[in-house]
Amino acid sequence: MLVVEIDQAVREVREHCASLSHPPRVVTSGNFATPLTVLGPVLAELPEARLHALNAQRDLPVHDGIVPETTFVGPGFRRHPRLAYVPCRLSMVPRLFHGPLAPDVVVVHTTVPHSGRVSLGLEVNVLPAAIEAARERGAVVVAQLNPRMPWTFGDAEISIEDVDLGVEVDVALTTHVARAPNDDARLIGSRVAAEIGDGATLQAGIGEVPDATIAGVLDRRGLRVWTEMFSDGVLTLEKAGALDRGTPVRTSFVFGSQELYDWVDDNPRVRMLRTETTNSPAAIAQQPAMTSINTALQVDLFDQANASRIGARIYSGFGGQTDFTVGASHSPGGRAFMALRSWHPRADVSTIVPMVDEPVTSFQHGAVVTEQGVAWMWGRSEREQARNLIEHAAHPSVRDDLWEEARELGLA
Repeated sequence: MLVVEIDQAVREVREHCASLSHPPRVVTSGNFATPLTVLGPVLAELPEARLHALNAQRDLPVHDGIVPETTFVGPGFRRHPRLAYVPCRLSMVPRLFHGPLAPDVVVVHTTVPHSGRVSLGLEVNVLPAAIEAARERGAVVVAQLNPRMPWTFGDAEISIEDVDLGVEVDVALTTHVARAPNDDARLIGSRVAAEIGDGATLQAGIGEVPDATIAGVLDRRGLRVWTEMFSDGVLTLEKAGALDRGTPVRTSFVFGSQELYDWVDDNPRVRMLRTETTNSPAAIAQQPAMTSINTALQVDLFDQANASRIGARIYSGFGGQTDFTVGASHSPGGRAFMALRSWHPRADVSTIVPMVDEPVTSFQHGAVVTEQGVAWMWGRSEREQARNLIEHAAHPSVRDDLWEEARELGLA
């Protein structure tokens, strides 16, 4: 790795891209670890490019020549007129970089070097695969070297030989402050928590329902974490003594408070793993009593969930929902929960519908949980599934209509 000033890094990336016969594809860290200090000037010098980032946030510098590209749409790309959404399970995204989405430039956010290595810190995700694909094809890898980035272990650690250019910066990391769960979320979380016993393995994501679920299991013991991401809820479990001290907390990316970042820094109990490992259904299935908690925009009477689209418009994407639903369902003692409010507060409609009109994201969940109750799905006939959804998950104001639709669908 050659440490250079930002102007030189921009110049070398521009010259490399000028030699290509196609608009370059720039792959960068997503979520809250995007290396904006370096990425902004790099993109500004490229008249055309495809920018690939997972769960892009709103502050990405996307000019008119940039095509936002992603397999999971974040708020920064959502509703963008030039969005190129590539449907793909998150576990399989790394394969894309060795095939149809080969990178020409990779820009990552890392620690400063130590003993010939840097750490990807808070965001590992699909980046190791992108770096490997870049090395194979002679693409350029640029690292934003930040002393404030926590040093994390596992697949986060990469050799400085895999980085072409390093640019030293000193910028604050983006933090995320979770809002307190509302009454519905607390009730849903408590219902899920009641089904989690000692020694279970959690997919601990972010949001009101996961936070409320974690609040309900603080008195459990021997809990494990195998997840694609976590936030401050895992630190809450640690403080409560709920986690199994003999098992690493395993994840692929992290975002949350500065206190959380301080906890993961140089912490050998936190193991950052590549997405193709954390999201492998086979690896997930090996975790004892794997409990996945996902959400959706709609669930229908056939237990099909739409978590990706609103009408014809892509809202997010598959993400890890399909990976963890399948993996948890195959785990010894594991279960896949679909947790959502029975009534969508913004759209003012029922989230339990006769049949989803949009493409299905996942299906065959262990149970669907709303503030109304728990509708058990696994092992029930389709008629029993429909009855459980109507009687235990749907909002009371739509139950009569759902029964009528169920009869027309042959489910009653």
